[in-house]
Amino acid sequence: MSLSFDRALGLHEKALAFRADRAAVLANNIANSETPNFKARDLDFASVLQAEQSPESKPFQASQTHSRHMAVEGFIDQAAGLRYRTAAQPSIDGNSVDTQVEQAKYAENAIDFQASFTFLNSKFKGLMTALRGD
Repeated sequence: MSLSFDRALGLHEKALAFRADRAAVLANNIANSETPNFKARDLDFASVLQAEQSPESKPFQASQTHSRHMAVEGFIDQAAGLRYRTAAQPSIDGNSVDTQVEQAKYAENAIDFQASFTFLNSKFKGLMTALRGD
């Protein structure tokens, strides 16, 4: 009988990758908090989860058609849930980043990342126990 990591780990592996991508998006927002006309963005977990669970969804496919094209590893597709955030108070320079909101979202994401990591770690411990026969 073969072991399927996809079935054994469930969505925890993908949730961990999502949380890492979201941390990058939120950090980008914080880094650009003083950039004129910068629009804050965020990843919508519900949209990503729905896209992962629907059988007809196809992941973003891109191919390098020229040697000088940029690689697309780690590219976050619009369909994957990357959305612009509506500013609570618009600024004069057009920047929609509220640093305190971004820091709170980043902290919340860090807690969710830790929770996903803990769930994934317990899954691995359970698999190791099963393999050892304890």
